[in-house]
Amino acid sequence: MFTLEKSLQAWDTSAFENTFKSEVSQLDKSLLPLQKTLLFSSYVSNDKISPVIMSSSSDLTYLLVKTTIFYTGIIAGCSCADDPGPQDTQQESCNLLFRINRNNAETQVEII
Repeated sequence: MFTLEKSLQAWDTSAFENTFKSEVSQLDKSLLPLQKTLLFSSYVSNDKISPVIMSSSSDLTYLLVKTTIFYTGIIAGCSCADDPGPQDTQQESCNLLFRINRNNAETQVEII
């Protein structure tokens, strides 16, 4: 679990969208379930991710942010000694729900 404190602080302001996108794009990708959502490649690359907010709402306990994450996957070669081909990359995307606790900014993420 991780926290999105800046996003929580920016909730209900005009800065929320940019703050959320900035904070999420700087996360360690291992904190997100990106590997589980790969469709066209073998594993998630080290390239930067790009979040897009689809919708956001709140209840008494959580901020709920539905997001599409665009990222790059790597298509691994056969790993043969004589395979001269470089690793290919493929654009990937997935939809995630960020559930940010309003009391402490602890954030849960699930695939939607």
